[in-house]
Amino acid sequence: MSALRPRSVFVNALTVSRVPFIVAFMAFAVVAAVRGGSLPLEICAGVCMAVSGLTDLFDGMLARKWSVVSTFGKMADPLMDKVFFIVTFPTLLWIIGWRNVHDPHAVVMLVFTVLYILRDQWVTFLRSVGSYYKADNGALWLGKVRTALSFPAAGYIYAYLAFGHYLPDSGQKAFLWSCYVVEGLLIALNVWSMIYYTKHYSEYLRRAIKPD
Repeated sequence: MSALRPRSVFVNALTVSRVPFIVAFMAFAVVAAVRGGSLPLEICAGVCMAVSGLTDLFDGMLARKWSVVSTFGKMADPLMDKVFFIVTFPTLLWIIGWRNVHDPHAVVMLVFTVLYILRDQWVTFLRSVGSYYKADNGALWLGKVRTALSFPAAGYIYAYLAFGHYLPDSGQKAFLWSCYVVEGLLIALNVWSMIYYTKHYSEYLRRAIKPD
């Protein structure tokens, strides 16, 4: 058992490292935007976001491979995901607004960001209701799909904001419209996820609504 301890510590540290890396992304990205663009800073921001996202892939994979899945890991992993979203998407929205206050992309990103936060809060509430009735609060398949797609989506949007201006006008427009497609799909997925989780916990909601 003692041989598993260093591995367990490493996996849990990998999970928690999602936060400092995504905070570092925010710092690099904001400074780069304030300076009117800085390729080295934008690259550093992109690398930090990529590393933060990759921790979500490798912490669970290694925990299962090394048989060190823990209660802490199960609880910390979704929390770290939420921190990633709470830091990343408002930062992307801020960059859009900082560069051009009249950019319609900011409206799409605002809806995108608000829906992400609302969805997570709603699912947390549903799980709290379910916990009261001893429900299994494990992540549903749609939640896992949403989370898995959110990391590359965030990276794609930042790639447009940071590096899209290096492309010719036609390339920039195509890149922007592809971002709209990505954001539209994720908006739809968030709405679907809210409905799906609500249906899954509907029995517990009905029980909770009834007078004691």
